[in-house]
Amino acid sequence: MANVPEPELLVLDEPTSGLDPLVRCEFIQTVFGAYQEADPGRRTVFISTHLISEFEGLIDEFTIIENGKEVLTLEADCARERFQRIRARFAQPLLQVDFKDAHNARWEGRELELVVNGNSEGILDRIKSYSPEALSTEALTLEDIFLASLK
Repeated sequence: MANVPEPELLVLDEPTSGLDPLVRCEFIQTVFGAYQEADPGRRTVFISTHLISEFEGLIDEFTIIENGKEVLTLEADCARERFQRIRARFAQPLLQVDFKDAHNARWEGRELELVVNGNSEGILDRIKSYSPEALSTEALTLEDIFLASLK
């Protein structure tokens, strides 16, 4: 590793791989904290990692790559708004209700859980038409978005 004082671009490939949890945390706080504080408007950190959850709060924009091809590039906040998990519980199990426009739709008895990608309002309206007893939505983590995008 070479030391360059105050570079505008810092590229890190799996920077915390092989580190124990305490050292990973210290590394992230020290390196990223110091780097961003120096001149946040002119600094970019490019990280390649499989440990998405460790960097969740630091990511402004992310790209998912599979087999060398870009699957998705979004600003992190936009991705969290766009990808939603919807959970609903009904009085009776619903038969033959299909949510093809959702990811990972899963029925367990009277309960439905699915992930939507940008079309939550239409799907929520459709679910509401079946009069659920309970209905909730939540934003996905970037790791959950990664998993949903590749399934």
